[in-house]
Amino acid sequence: MLTATMIFGLLIVIGLLVIRFSSESPDLPKAISMPVGEKALAFTQGPDWYAVVTQDNQILIYDRMTGKLRQTVNIE
Repeated sequence: MLTATMIFGLLIVIGLLVIRFSSESPDLPKAISMPVGEKALAFTQGPDWYAVVTQDNQILIYDRMTGKLRQTVNIE
């Protein structure tokens, strides 16, 4: 009984992983125009924007539709 329960649980976990990774991937920008000398450390996105955290402790917020820089936030 324990073996059957473990096999069933393993099949459920595998099924959930397949469902999760086969879902539609997020719409990522093809290219991001970073300011000269900046290096990206992290990326995140919202419904109409995406943001890049730079090595110089800045958050660059871009418009998703145009790809233009909307706002720069300095991290102190």
